[in-house]
Amino acid sequence: MIPYVAQMIFDNRVTRLLGVDIPIVQAPMGYIAKPPLVAAVAEAGAVGLVPGSLGIDEVRDDIHRTRDLTDRKFGVNLPIAFVRDIKIVDMILEEGITFVTTSAGSPEKLTKTLKDAGLIVFHVVPGLKGAMKAVESGVDGLVVEGSEGAGFKNLRDVTSMVLLPLIASRLDVPIIAAGGMADGRSMAAAFSLGAEGVQMGTRMVASLESPVHQNMKQAVVDAEETDTMMINQHNGKPVRVLRTESTAKFELSLEGDPMSLLGDILALYRDGDINASLPQLGQVAGRIEAIQPVAEIIRQTVAEFEDTLGKLAHKYLVDAPV
Repeated sequence: MIPYVAQMIFDNRVTRLLGVDIPIVQAPMGYIAKPPLVAAVAEAGAVGLVPGSLGIDEVRDDIHRTRDLTDRKFGVNLPIAFVRDIKIVDMILEEGITFVTTSAGSPEKLTKTLKDAGLIVFHVVPGLKGAMKAVESGVDGLVVEGSEGAGFKNLRDVTSMVLLPLIASRLDVPIIAAGGMADGRSMAAAFSLGAEGVQMGTRMVASLESPVHQNMKQAVVDAEETDTMMINQHNGKPVRVLRTESTAKFELSLEGDPMSLLGDILALYRDGDINASLPQLGQVAGRIEAIQPVAEIIRQTVAEFEDTLGKLAHKYLVDAPV
């Protein structure tokens, strides 16, 4: 793989802490963020993340296979509620991983252990209270996740447009924005709201290196901005998914367990049966128009980010009359 070298140079707390060129993070999506995708992101100068929810042996194997594909840095995500064996922390340290994100649980459970081991830790938060708790526990930074993003969400949802500037105004730590991020314009918007990096999930699902079936990738491209919905709110664990024949019945339902469909997730990702499970996509799917190589996605994002920043002042500001 040939790494993409940006024309502009990013220099902020995210790039310095993580030791990368470009503050774009690939979301650590289970069964999707496999070595070819993680390595492609790292090779492009951005931040690849191996998901840590699939058991120690598989995560170790993913780390090894990713290293076979790139000598660039990459990190691991630890979804606290889904970690099967706490010894995974020891394995991550043995493998020389220097950066982790934690999510889906209290940051107090792992932050001290990870920090004492010398790791850089960012915690995923859906609201201000959680962000304050994470900073108090000692994290280095935050992944601030708006409710327009894919997957499991806070019961009381807040979008990135409100959440980012709120948390940035209260806490002086580097922020990676998640939810609604897919290109340079959304990245520029996130930076203007206080972020120093962005995380992309749905955009990376529809990449050439994504291992999911072509049907899943095409579903991203075909989706309109209104084609995702929040389900399972009545069970206290909302999740944003694509509206399909299987998921539509749960949109307004106050009963049933849509999470039972997760057992057939491989039939969706591997075999391409869109109705077999829960296609977790963000609203930003409505803005994604093509399946592209990761390097091209990142190259276009950086170029558009630079172009957007350069044009805004020129387009909207004029010299005041003397």
